Amino acid sequence: MSKLDALLERKRHAYDDAGFDPVFMPDELFDFQRSLVEWSVRKGRAAIFADCGLGKSAMQMTFAQNVVEKTNGRVLVLTPLAVAPQMVEEAAKFGIEAARSNDGKPIGKITVTNYERLHHFDPADFVGVVCDESSILKHFTGATQKAVTRFVSKLNYRLLCTATAAPNDYIELGTSSEALGYLSHSEMLTRFFRQLDDKGQKKEAKLQEMAEKVGREAPSYYRKLAFRVSQTIGQWRLKHHAQQDFWRWVASWAKAVRKPSDLGFSDDRFILPALNERHHIVTAETPPEGWLFTTTAFGLSEEREERKRTINERCGLAAQLVSHNKPAVIWCHTNAEGDLLESMIPDARQIAGRTPDDEKEQIYQAFSSGQCRVLVIKPKIGAWGMNWQHCAHVVSFASHSYEQYYQSVRRCWRFGQKLPVTVDVIATEGEQRVMQNMQRKSDQAAAMFEILVNSMSNALSIKPKTTHNTPTIKPSWL
Repeated sequence: MSKLDALLERKRHAYDDAGFDPVFMPDELFDFQRSLVEWSVRKGRAAIFADCGLGKSAMQMTFAQNVVEKTNGRVLVLTPLAVAPQMVEEAAKFGIEAARSNDGKPIGKITVTNYERLHHFDPADFVGVVCDESSILKHFTGATQKAVTRFVSKLNYRLLCTATAAPNDYIELGTSSEALGYLSHSEMLTRFFRQLDDKGQKKEAKLQEMAEKVGREAPSYYRKLAFRVSQTIGQWRLKHHAQQDFWRWVASWAKAVRKPSDLGFSDDRFILPALNERHHIVTAETPPEGWLFTTTAFGLSEEREERKRTINERCGLAAQLVSHNKPAVIWCHTNAEGDLLESMIPDARQIAGRTPDDEKEQIYQAFSSGQCRVLVIKPKIGAWGMNWQHCAHVVSFASHSYEQYYQSVRRCWRFGQKLPVTVDVIATEGEQRVMQNMQRKSDQAAAMFEILVNSMSNALSIKPKTTHNTPTIKPSWL
C-alpha cells in the first residue's frame, strides 16, 4: 500500500448503517436499560449519556454480546484504568463471557482493556467497540484521541458511554460525533456555529463580565445571560437560530438519561439518598506577600499561589474531617497535597501519577474491599468508572472543573448507595470566585442537560457531506 493510500485509509470512516434488531437481552435488565440497549443496537453507532449508577456496564456488555451473536465477530471494550476487572465481573453476572487483555491479543469474543493499551490492538481483529467513560477522551493528548478515533472509525458497531458528557461541552460532543462517524468536530462547528472576530470576542467577554456583576442582584437575568455566554466555545458561538436544530442533531445519535423517568419509566428503584454538601472556608495563617490581609484571588496565577500558601491549613482540615473509623475518599489536585495528606492520615493510601499501574489497581481493590479506609487521589486520575457505594464521605478541595467535581462525588453518591453521603468542600478565603464559578457551572449543566433530554423526542439525523467511499484516483504524475 502506497503512502497516499495509507493516508486515505487512516482517514476513512465506515458509514454503513450497522444497526440490527437485538438478538440477546438478559432478563435482569431494567425496563429503561432494555430500551436504551434496543435503541443503541438498532442504531449501530450510538452514545448513551446515562448518569452514575444507572447500569452502563450492563448495557455496554449487552450491546457487545448482541454484536457477537449477530456477526460471530469480536468486540473490544475500552475502559479507564482499574475498571477492566470490574467490567469482566459485571459481564459474568449476565451470563456474558468477557476476558481482559493488555498485550494486544484478543481473548474470546469480548476483550476488555484500558485506553492506555489500545496501541497494542489491531482494529482488523474486531467488528465492534465499546468505549466506557468516553468523556475522558478529551482529557488525553491530541495524538491519543486521534488514535482512538481512527481505531473505532474502522468498525461498524460503536457504542460510547459516559455519565457526564456535559452538554455544555461542545468539544466533547464534537469528538463523540466524530468517533461515531457522524459529523466531524470541524463540520459541527461550521454547520452550527459562527466564528467570532475580535469584536465578537470582546462582546462575549463583556457579557460574561456583566453576568458576574449582576448575578447577585438579579438572579433571573443572570441565568439568561449565563445561558447565552455558555454557547461560546473559544472563537465560536452557537448560532442563535440553530440552537434547537443543534440539540436535535445531538439527540439523533445520543440518549441522555439522569433518571429512568427521562425515558418515561418509573424512578421507584432509582431514588438517591440524601446529599449533605458542606462548605468549609480556611483562613490563611499568613497573608500574601506585601499585603496585611487576605483578599479574593483573581486569575489562575493568584489562585495557585493561594493554594500553595494554605496547603498546611487545608490538608490539616481534611485530615481532621476524616478522623473517624468509616471509609472516606479525599480528592486533591497536586502531588504536594497528596503527599502531605498521606503523611497526616495514618491509614490512608495515595494514588498518584507516578504510581505504577499494577500498584494503582491493587490500591483501588484494597479501598473497594475495605482493606484501605482512606483513599487520597486526584480527580483526573480516578474520578471515572469506579463504584464506591461502600463509602459515604467525600472530601474535595475547591476547583474550577465542574466535571471533575461531579464525577468525584458520583463515585460514592450513586444509585445503589444505601447511606446519606456527606461532601466536604474545602476552600480558602481568597477562593470565593472559584466557588461561585462552580455553582454557575452546576446550574448551566443542569439546564443544558434538560435541553438535551427534551430534544430526544424530536431527533433529527444529519449525515456528513462526504463518505470517502469513492475509489481513489491518483494523479498521473505520482
